[in-house]
Amino acid sequence: MKRLLSVVAGLLAVDTARAQIPAYAAAPRVTLAKGEQVAVLAGGCFWGVDAVFKHVKGVKSVVSGYSGGGSATARYEIVSTGATGHAESVKITYDPSQISYSELLRVFFSVAHDPTQLNRQGPDVGSQYRSVIFYSNETEKQTTQAYIAQLSNAGVFSRPIVTQVVPFVQFYAAEDYHQNYLANHTDQPYIAFNDLPKLKRLQQQFPTLYRE
Repeated sequence: MKRLLSVVAGLLAVDTARAQIPAYAAAPRVTLAKGEQVAVLAGGCFWGVDAVFKHVKGVKSVVSGYSGGGSATARYEIVSTGATGHAESVKITYDPSQISYSELLRVFFSVAHDPTQLNRQGPDVGSQYRSVIFYSNETEKQTTQAYIAQLSNAGVFSRPIVTQVVPFVQFYAAEDYHQNYLANHTDQPYIAFNDLPKLKRLQQQFPTLYRE
């Protein structure tokens, strides 16, 4: 997955998700109630998505893992075959009094990945790298579908959004060596070319949401 040729291919790929996208038109910024809520998102290799959301204010924790398949195949070497139904995913625990679900989606669509790439993300190819939002309730489903429709109708992206919107069933944490991967491997070529630029864009486009 992380071969040098893949890095080069990623540099040549067209990235249509670099511009900040508009906020969800129908949503308030935050709720008044403090607490914890969970969002499960998939947008390519989980290393970069994990790192982006770890730098978002209001996010309490991010775990890299697998969602979309069964427990027996929730292992990296099997998921990497692309035949398990799993997508490399992140489980985001956040405080809804500090950041809304729709704001998480805005970051997801703007800087965490490119929602117009089908079964790939940059240099990584396969169904395990597909763009997916796993909703846990009807509110999340309606918010996600309405936001995608808003972005599509506005022509925000030059290609169609291919993000799947599916019910959440189960999340399986990835192996320990995948957790907080970017922070532990900042000098790795794959990270330098593909993921560190995401953090830079997060800081530039969402300065009020960014945290060190």
